[in-house]
Amino acid sequence: MRTDKPRDIRIILRQEHPIPQKKKEPRMYVISMIAQPGMLDGMLVENIRNAWGGGSVDWLAPDEAAEFALSRQPDNLDTVWQSCQAMGVDLVLQSAGNRRKTLLIADMDSTMIAQECIDELADVAGVGESVKAITARAMNGEFDFSDALRERVALLSGKPESIIDEVLRDRITYVTGGDVLLATMKAHGAYAALVSGGFTAFSAQVAAHLGFDEHRANQLIIEDNILTGSVAYPILGKEAKVTALKDLTQRLGITDADVIAVGDGANDLGMLTLAGTGVALHAKPAVAAQCDVKINFGDLSALLFLQGYAKDDFVTP
Repeated sequence: MRTDKPRDIRIILRQEHPIPQKKKEPRMYVISMIAQPGMLDGMLVENIRNAWGGGSVDWLAPDEAAEFALSRQPDNLDTVWQSCQAMGVDLVLQSAGNRRKTLLIADMDSTMIAQECIDELADVAGVGESVKAITARAMNGEFDFSDALRERVALLSGKPESIIDEVLRDRITYVTGGDVLLATMKAHGAYAALVSGGFTAFSAQVAAHLGFDEHRANQLIIEDNILTGSVAYPILGKEAKVTALKDLTQRLGITDADVIAVGDGANDLGMLTLAGTGVALHAKPAVAAQCDVKINFGDLSALLFLQGYAKDDFVTP
């Protein structure tokens, strides 16, 4: 008679007939290094690649953009990123898969154009300093966007509609690389949407100039060629940008992973965190702190380098 405790049959089976485990494929990453033209030092790229055991360096643009593959995330990524920032270099870690996106969704003010439209309107109207102070707080997330927009627009009450044309004609400039970004992505079958917390009076012209397929923004209420100081509802803010992204992915039959989004303000955070690649472009500090992909030195063409396009692949409209 056996007096020892019988072994658990499940343990015996596991020991004598181990269940084969499916081997996990290693997740691959890509490091992108981007700087202003002529400012990316080849030795810096090689030193980082060697320290991290990366693959061969692929120069997307000489002395401007390079990338290399990694098999794991570096432990000292943040420290190296900070050092690169001190040298004027953007360093970005991404998953190697599905880099080229089929939907671009972009903010307008301080992203596709260099200005904040409401600030320019206010300046022409003579209430610039009051409005700029509210804008700065709103873009840093210190002020509810909808409340801030209503308060700023109210200061334009009674001003002639003609100030819109004056701002469009004399004050609006385009951020470098936007036209090439749109032309290149669209040449490869992508769809592009401009989604702004600004105004349709501006987004219509910006979208047409750059080649966006559609635009969404807020509408200023005008009566008898005079600004009423009101904006139509619902106000397009942070949640509306997320809604736009979801609407577009559903309509196009794609997923969030197929989207690259770009913006700079607090009301862009929702779409930036939802998109497969959310790029904080020259963003406010409070916004950049919450985003993994930050471009502080490159222009809008950096979004093409992030997708693996070489400069020779760029399409000039």
